[in-house]
Amino acid sequence: MDLFLEPERGRPLAEQLYQQLRRGIAEGRLRPGDRLVPSRQLAGELGVSRHTVTTAYGRLVAEGYAEGRAGGGSVVAPTSMLPQRPTGRSAALRPARRFGDWTPLFPARPPDHRFDLRPGQPERTLFPIAAWRRQVSAAIGSDCAVYGDPAGEIRLRRVIARWVARSRSVVADEDTVVITAGAQHAASLAAQVLLEPGDVVAVEEPGWWPARRLFAALGATVVGVPVDEQGLVVDLLPPGARIVYVTPSHQFPLGMTMSMPRRGALLRWAQDNDAAIFEDDYDTQFRYVDRPIEPLQALDRFGRVIYLGSFSKTLSPAVRLGFAVVPPPLAGPVAALRQLIDWHPPTSTQAALAGFIEAGLLDEHLRRTRRVYAERHRILAEALCGPLGRHLTAHIPGAGLHVAALLRDGLGEESVIQAALERGLLLMGLRRCYHGHPLEHGLVLAFSSISTTDLPPALRILGGVLGGYA
Repeated sequence: MDLFLEPERGRPLAEQLYQQLRRGIAEGRLRPGDRLVPSRQLAGELGVSRHTVTTAYGRLVAEGYAEGRAGGGSVVAPTSMLPQRPTGRSAALRPARRFGDWTPLFPARPPDHRFDLRPGQPERTLFPIAAWRRQVSAAIGSDCAVYGDPAGEIRLRRVIARWVARSRSVVADEDTVVITAGAQHAASLAAQVLLEPGDVVAVEEPGWWPARRLFAALGATVVGVPVDEQGLVVDLLPPGARIVYVTPSHQFPLGMTMSMPRRGALLRWAQDNDAAIFEDDYDTQFRYVDRPIEPLQALDRFGRVIYLGSFSKTLSPAVRLGFAVVPPPLAGPVAALRQLIDWHPPTSTQAALAGFIEAGLLDEHLRRTRRVYAERHRILAEALCGPLGRHLTAHIPGAGLHVAALLRDGLGEESVIQAALERGLLLMGLRRCYHGHPLEHGLVLAFSSISTTDLPPALRILGGVLGGYA
């Protein structure tokens, strides 16, 4: 740690040095076992006599903050030997009112759980680590000494434009693709460019609650709009909404696909009301039985749709790369805002992802994971149509990495989640997906972060929990 001596203060330099080192140890900046800088070296760095340093070190040893080691040198004393530390600094600053009670949306997993059926994570063992390592090794060192393009490296933008055009019929080119740190980051950038304080943003009800919280953090008035078996109910959209956020390919959390008539109605509504549509193409790469419908972005004739994508589920959340396909007038402002926030995406990771896609490795990985997830989808569907069906009602979607199931017989969501946790099973309830008062109690059962062999015993535990309330 840096040390700051002020000869003009009138206090002995050895005393100043001792006080700073003691404070560094007490506050944890110097930890037990850390080696103190050799006295001769520190004296040279500070421009003081060696006697000044050894005097300060000697006092630290005498008071139990440090100890000498055989062969010379001093280290910070073990924790058990240290004198009582101060309680810490005061914290005068407080967050703005709208952030006052905020905590992270996704807390760490309890250490003693056996199975995790919560949504949001792909299985780590499916990650193609050897192929990815080769691409990362090839990318490291290329243009590592220069700042990158705030919109993302042009090679990756071209690759993604071709990939989404081929895989999803999205109309894109390198100038309308902006590389981001995931879909949520893409939504944040686009919303900040479009919104004025107090503007209305419409979200699905129930829906993806992190997006709802994001728009509220940006100062928007967030309004939940019901969904039915065809998706968002367009007739119930609030007049004056500036943004409509939807997950039309696989609605989160209920799983329906927005029908073609409903898509046309939403696009007409956006044009008539001068609104933007944020199309989060959630889980679209994981379809098992039905055929996909064209994305809203491909059907858009007026430049109203911003297409949000991410590689968190298709590859890994650890890669932290996503993208937005924006109408041309927004490309420059979104890239400029990105530059103000964190300048540009990581260049080496972008190069690795570009090489990974160009080599066909992403398509190969998706074919493999689809087969794995299709088997888990079948296992969960059979359980919900069989033993679990006595306690849960579920519409089984033909896509995605989770199934939403409603609790029967008046079962309480929180009591079921707590009882499952006591048996080592992590669950997520449906109620957190509602903007207002939860209309129904249920569970969002994911099969992406649990192995195929672990899924049946996890479902048996769930059955036992539910059966205990019969």
